[in-house]
Amino acid sequence: MKNIYIYCEGQTEESFINKVLAPYFANMMIYVKPIIHTTKRTARAKYKGGVINYNKIRRELQALCKQHPNEFVTTMFDYYRMPGNTPMIDCKEANIYKRMEFIEEAINHDIGQINCFFNLMLHEFEGVLFSSPSSFNLITDVDKVAEIQRIRNDAESPEHINNSPETAPSKRLEKLIPNYAKVISAALLSENMGIDIILKECKHFAAWMEKIKSV
Repeated sequence: MKNIYIYCEGQTEESFINKVLAPYFANMMIYVKPIIHTTKRTARAKYKGGVINYNKIRRELQALCKQHPNEFVTTMFDYYRMPGNTPMIDCKEANIYKRMEFIEEAINHDIGQINCFFNLMLHEFEGVLFSSPSSFNLITDVDKVAEIQRIRNDAESPEHINNSPETAPSKRLEKLIPNYAKVISAALLSENMGIDIILKECKHFAAWMEKIKSV
């Protein structure tokens, strides 16, 4: 049995970890626990979700690793939302998979904890939902599902769908489906499609899953 802490961006990722990743790994005696990034602390409250400054991520990851020295800590942050002061975030490597390796390795080196392996979602979490466009029949009409399928067909993989603020996967879904609710809809869709199709369609995500198994 081993525990893996997944330091993540917000409630959408937390729900995905609890509803999809936790059952998948529990069968292997691996227990994953989400911890949402804290953006601000005051004397009365903690504010969670969203990414403002890389140095805040760095401090919290280092603290988590030191609190759990005999267990591993990984992450679930959207690549295109990472702050500009993230190590190597401006890497221009054309191959997005190699680019992620370079950036993640640079972050791991900067954090400096042997029990940390940083993971970025390409280009954001909602990209994995394009692994199975037919699953959107649960929340929208056939015309919208057909458009989601077209978007998927136009990209090399769900992880290649554009990363600009206007064309990111979540923005496309919000534009197509006005009542799209990130936390609820993402959990429903990902549970319905199952992790196997995501592993098949999303190479970088699949490599992360293998890393969790092997550490």
